[in-house]
Amino acid sequence: MSEQVSENLAQQVCEACHVDAPKVTDEELKELIALIPDWVPQVRDNVMMLEREYKFKNFKLAWAFANEVAELAEAEFHHPSILLEWGKVTVTWWTHSIGGLHKNDFICAAKTDKLTA
Repeated sequence: MSEQVSENLAQQVCEACHVDAPKVTDEELKELIALIPDWVPQVRDNVMMLEREYKFKNFKLAWAFANEVAELAEAEFHHPSILLEWGKVTVTWWTHSIGGLHKNDFICAAKTDKLTA
């Protein structure tokens, strides 16, 4: 069931987000994070973010995945932090304009997961 619901989340499109867009509520956070259970909410500099670490067999595979995430970000016009290391890519989504999490971040996290499927 969760995989299907996560798939539905990944099929959605990011909406244009402005400074006055609402952050997800605590209740929405619980509901949305359940759809992408491998992602971890993190708070850095008082900003809530979603983060996930992906592991790969070598640098080249990690690099290729990081490039796919960058292409996704451009397509959605929503840009994460991407940390590329040997055999590992850490992706962090948050909405810069509101200084926290918006539904767009959960959509992009679900789409990021689909890149590895």
